[in-house]
Amino acid sequence: MGVVSVFGNDVDKYYNKLLAGENGITLIDKFNASNIPVRFGGKKALEDAALGILKCSKHINKECAGVLVGSGLGCMSRFSDSVESLNKTRDFRKCKHYFAHHFLINSSPALLAIHLGFMGPNYSSQLLVPHQTIAFVLHRLIGLHPTFCAAANHIREGEAYLMIAGGVEAPFLSFGVVGLAATTATSTRNDNPRTASRPWDKDRDGFVIGEGAGVLVMESLEHAMKRDAPIIAEYLGGAVNCDAYHITNPRPDGFGVSSCIQRSLINAGVSVEEITWGVRASLSQFSPQYALSFEHILRPTLV
Repeated sequence: MGVVSVFGNDVDKYYNKLLAGENGITLIDKFNASNIPVRFGGKKALEDAALGILKCSKHINKECAGVLVGSGLGCMSRFSDSVESLNKTRDFRKCKHYFAHHFLINSSPALLAIHLGFMGPNYSSQLLVPHQTIAFVLHRLIGLHPTFCAAANHIREGEAYLMIAGGVEAPFLSFGVVGLAATTATSTRNDNPRTASRPWDKDRDGFVIGEGAGVLVMESLEHAMKRDAPIIAEYLGGAVNCDAYHITNPRPDGFGVSSCIQRSLINAGVSVEEITWGVRASLSQFSPQYALSFEHILRPTLV
């Protein structure tokens, strides 16, 4: 596992901070946000999350190793730099040579694959609003992220032995924050940013913008044992579907999420009674649909 967060790049430290109920949400100081409704967030200078996590990569068959990294907004810094340069000079030659390449969301897995020399499946998934649901089952755990399901399927189909899968986001540029704030789905608790993220609270008013990265190294059991890799969890199955309801709001009845979870359990061959943990908070953090979906399918103790 690899992580880049407001608490640093150490997975154990990050996990312990979460258990302690700490967060790294502070007022935005990267630019003047005084005229924006949202003036806070969890910020961290973004670096490649997966660099160095595969110290033994030279012993891996790189033709059978791939990278899937998802993002909601892509590499906004290069896009912003080029747009500002173009506005100031009106000279297209002032745009960075790799302007178009870097603001595409698939630039993250592409650059990581180049660094590691991984020639297997390589693409990105984009998911920003809650009209799509992804559920997967690790041993007695329900979780959600699209790249994990896709990476596991590539391994199951024999298209790869090892996949790096995860997500990355760095939206702390003025137009990035403005764009998200314009949706009115973000919290505006500027007077108390550290307690603004409260998805299950009756007084919730939206999500908190953050940046960082996290990846898992997923591989077949045989491949992991062959290279004597530490095995953290077993992926059992997953599913993907769509709410088909609204571009930003989830279904009021939570059916999109509940049906996806049910399909993931079937795919994993796991019964409801075997699940002991569920992990998910609504992107909008405006309503309890996700809590209800877990409560209806699993057990009230999960919520």
